[in-house]
Amino acid sequence: MRGYRTCDGVRRRDFLKVGVVGSLGLALPDYLRLTEAAESGGSGNRKRATSAIFIELAGGPSHLDTFDLKPNAPAEFRGSFKPIKTNVPGVEICEHLSKLAQVADKFCILRGVSHTLAAHQFGREYVLTGNRPLPSLEYPGLGSVLIKERPGTRDMPGFVAVPSTSQRPGFLGVRYAPFSTGATPRANAPFNVRGITLAGGLTVAEIERRKKLRTMLDRAFQGYEEEDQLLEGLDSFSERAHAIITSRKAREAFDISKENPAFAKRFGTTGFGLSCLLACRLIEAGTRCVTVSSNGWDTHQGNFKKLKESLLPTFDEGFSALLWGLEARGLLESTAVFVTGEFGRTPKINKRSPDGGRDHYPRCMFMLLAGGAVRGGQVVGESDDKATQPKHEGFSPDDVAATFYHNLGIDHTKEYHTETGRPIMIVRNGEVIRQVFG
Repeated sequence: MRGYRTCDGVRRRDFLKVGVVGSLGLALPDYLRLTEAAESGGSGNRKRATSAIFIELAGGPSHLDTFDLKPNAPAEFRGSFKPIKTNVPGVEICEHLSKLAQVADKFCILRGVSHTLAAHQFGREYVLTGNRPLPSLEYPGLGSVLIKERPGTRDMPGFVAVPSTSQRPGFLGVRYAPFSTGATPRANAPFNVRGITLAGGLTVAEIERRKKLRTMLDRAFQGYEEEDQLLEGLDSFSERAHAIITSRKAREAFDISKENPAFAKRFGTTGFGLSCLLACRLIEAGTRCVTVSSNGWDTHQGNFKKLKESLLPTFDEGFSALLWGLEARGLLESTAVFVTGEFGRTPKINKRSPDGGRDHYPRCMFMLLAGGAVRGGQVVGESDDKATQPKHEGFSPDDVAATFYHNLGIDHTKEYHTETGRPIMIVRNGEVIRQVFG
């Protein structure tokens, strides 16, 4: 299965590696066994947001050409794109984000987010965990912490990645890993998720006749149980897998062809837009956390051409539709939305291609927050006149993670314990950005 490779050779695999289970085509039962929540860990605090959607802009989008334009900067910095007004007085964004300009009142722009990790892998680990990476410890992704603290329903996967995600469960263990769909939906084609849509002509009735799936799994795994500790306790998880496979709710949630055509039309026909539609349906059905990945933002060459012709129009259509759709279905106040890449891009344009490019630049970037208690229609933070660094103190990924958890009623200072008993705070060094909720 093909993945997406960034400039440093890191491949984004479009599947969840689960050893023998994946090779046998039984991803869902194994996923359920691995992601069963042992305890709720709830804080008891009342919260507005109960679910989350992450939009991962893999490769690192340019902040100067999207949500932090500098029209008065020298030409070698500002580029060719012009700012346009939004439906919020005083807030301007890129001219190629016209649909998002019409719903700017629904999201908050964070400017002047800053860190120092310019490699894709380390940057992703930082922004998607809220903790600066350490060689001796793998921190859990934001989604893994969410489903530990807020377990979902038994008839829907708690954490779904479309098609995959850089978030990992870290020291929490693989039980909190995401279930990757392995593909994005396509227009006018059935979307088959292995283990949810029954392949090979199987019907629910036929599965029912196989003694609730247990007999089938016992045959598939005969001889492996004693060799692989990952298969311990498989029967109880098989029962839950059976519940999901035979659940009309789960099958229909993944089937975007069931969507009202008038509602679906806004999402367009791109893989990203249809993935946003799927995310909306999954949240509505009870999935706790969904990630949607958008690749190709590593624009060392052809930055402006790629943004203008592909990346920005696709993101503009899909993300604006997602915000509209969540609000239309009464889900925006209960869904924390977080958009981020791993870093920004160099303020000064390089000349390695006729169109110009921008390179890795973690010292200044943007992020977007929406939903829950987030107050949309505002810009929080500011970069300097060339977007080279925060104008004032700025925000770290730790701060943004703490803010994300606060929106979900999760105490980011809560301590977990590793298998060796080491106490680890959810976010070590972050502070809630109170202006986001002001």
